[in-house]
Amino acid sequence: MNWGKSIVLVFVVFAGFIGTLVYRMTRQRVDLVSENYYQNELEFQQHINRVSNARHNSSATITYQANQQQVVFALPNSLQKGEIIFYRPGDRQQDFRVSIPAEHPAQQVVSTSSLAKGNWRVQFTWSDGQREYYKEEQIFL
Repeated sequence: MNWGKSIVLVFVVFAGFIGTLVYRMTRQRVDLVSENYYQNELEFQQHINRVSNARHNSSATITYQANQQQVVFALPNSLQKGEIIFYRPGDRQQDFRVSIPAEHPAQQVVSTSSLAKGNWRVQFTWSDGQREYYKEEQIFL
């Protein structure tokens, strides 16, 4: 085999490698964090205010109990409405929401036994009728 054939063979193998990478990349699913990304960006100051309000009102806590496979939310007494979002960064199809009714117990418990292993963000949004609050914890199952 001479140098000319070897060079052509290297180029063909390289082109095949690049073609394989392009094919695999086009088959990869990419989930956006949010469908309405730009609208969320415009409302970001409201989110900053919710986080600031939650820092000043520390009566709400999120605790992950790994040995009991559950997440416990200590709810504030002033809560009038609230929502808990379990957000999975790697797979949007596994995200789910838990609504908290106005007549709520002191604690809300969510089982994690059926959730996929990996990284989760637990987002807790609530309102006392006058202000809105937001708290987020990252858990690894």
